[in-house]
Amino acid sequence: MAKPTLHPESGFRRLRIDIAYDGTNFYGWGAQPDRRTIQDLVEEAISRISRVDTESIVAGRTDAGVHATGQVIHVDVPDAIFDGELNYIDFRYKLNRILDEDVRIMAITDAPSGFHARFSALRRHYVYKLIDNNDVIPPLTRNDVASWYRPLDVDRMNEASKLVLGHHDFAAFCKFREGSTTIRSLEKYEWKRRDDGVLVADIVADAFCYSMVRNLVGAVVCVADGRKEPSWIAELLANKERVSDSLVFPARGLTLYQVDYPSDDQLLERAKITVAKRDGSD
Repeated sequence: MAKPTLHPESGFRRLRIDIAYDGTNFYGWGAQPDRRTIQDLVEEAISRISRVDTESIVAGRTDAGVHATGQVIHVDVPDAIFDGELNYIDFRYKLNRILDEDVRIMAITDAPSGFHARFSALRRHYVYKLIDNNDVIPPLTRNDVASWYRPLDVDRMNEASKLVLGHHDFAAFCKFREGSTTIRSLEKYEWKRRDDGVLVADIVADAFCYSMVRNLVGAVVCVADGRKEPSWIAELLANKERVSDSLVFPARGLTLYQVDYPSDDQLLERAKITVAKRDGSD
């Protein structure tokens, strides 16, 4: 596998682009033949304005149906496109004119030296929203809140969630992908019930593997509705026993809302460390 580019080529500049999207009608972030993806739309729009083929690097490859309010990418574009009157505000405006309304460019800035959207990232923050007891989902929130037919005990949810915190092999909660590691550091997994009754999980890790969050939600729900004891989740984790696909919760409840990066002087070092870990697990 080719080494990732940690610096732009001569004559190019690296841009950090912050993106939001409603993932309902996308087959996820990553480009796929004959399928509508965010990556395809964003790269096509940037390429039209820059007049060169553009490849993006994303902080987190969200799955089909998953949303984002704080996705981050970087792209390397020719310096020459900014020789005239085009500035970053105009660039954002032009991109959003081209893009469909379910994906928006929120900000464009110069990426600091050594910035790599994926490998420089320290952690990703997700939120999962769920209505239990078969309660009514208001029409305007139907695309970002999942539903469950049984009442759920938020205290049991948090009791179970605490058992998976830390640095572990999350093979039990990830769909297998050739050449990918399932070792992750889960820093936060907390549930609360809002005043409107919606259950909200705040989930933070250094990175997430395929379907990991939705599997973790499904497992905790099994505890919260009384079917399983909290210890069951700890056993799954320890035994690396893959949970049933029937426990994978819907993508629509999941949103990537923040990506954390180190200070500018630590970006390159962080990227090098992440690449080294990846190479060691390939």
